[in-house]
Amino acid sequence: MPAEKSLDAKLDEARGLLRSLGRVAVAFSGGVDSTFLLKVAADTLGPGNVLAVTAESETAVPGEVELAHSAARQMQVTHQIIHTHEMEDPDFVANQADRCYHCRKLVYEQIKQVAARQGFDQLICGVNADDHDDWRPGIRAGHEHGVRAPCAEAGLTKEDIRTLSERMGLPTADKPAMPCLATRIAYGQILTPAKLQMVAEAEAFLHRLGLRQCRVRHHGDLARIEVPADRIVELMQPATRDRIERHLRRIGYTFVAMDLRGFRSGSMNETLSTRSHEADR
Repeated sequence: MPAEKSLDAKLDEARGLLRSLGRVAVAFSGGVDSTFLLKVAADTLGPGNVLAVTAESETAVPGEVELAHSAARQMQVTHQIIHTHEMEDPDFVANQADRCYHCRKLVYEQIKQVAARQGFDQLICGVNADDHDDWRPGIRAGHEHGVRAPCAEAGLTKEDIRTLSERMGLPTADKPAMPCLATRIAYGQILTPAKLQMVAEAEAFLHRLGLRQCRVRHHGDLARIEVPADRIVELMQPATRDRIERHLRRIGYTFVAMDLRGFRSGSMNETLSTRSHEADR
């Protein structure tokens, strides 16, 4: 059995992959993975050989595009924001298990067009080695569009990326994951701007209560709240509980529930069958 590569060896491999690609455009969300990738690309190739492109749409978590712009500016990388229109795609709006495939397909097509016009022929993304262990239909869209994933190809995991980000002084080293708002809507429920807005408002309220990491999962009239397990008791104190329930009912939810298993990324995927997982890998 081959020996596990060291962290530095993985980083060197990622840098080597980037050098082989030349000028690159980064699909840049401003999250942990894509910020790390942008930093490594800029340091390896020089900022002038890197273009950061961020997709903005109704599904974006409020404030994330602005944070992405600030990060790119600090790295002296040209940053372009494109306006994508996933909500006009009936396949995306249908919100089936392959929703992310349709989103990524649209986003990658638009980024590649923008990048090519500016002389950046290779598109790269921040997919990491752990992502292949989860339900990620967007990865298939990347393969179909020739998108390279230097972190995954070098074997860098999410933990590796956080460790290296801290070493590099990146502010995203301990940033909670911020996937798009559509991931909060139960599969099979049609996506609408109103539902996305309800989720955004509910999570913003929880953030104001001091919860950095939380999700409000939208199940029609029911809001299912996920917070770290060690914060559940705190939120169940009568005054706090009543405050949360009143606010979410004002937003439009009829029922408000706390998930006793606590926060976990991608919990909506727990409803998918093993067969569905295998079909897309």
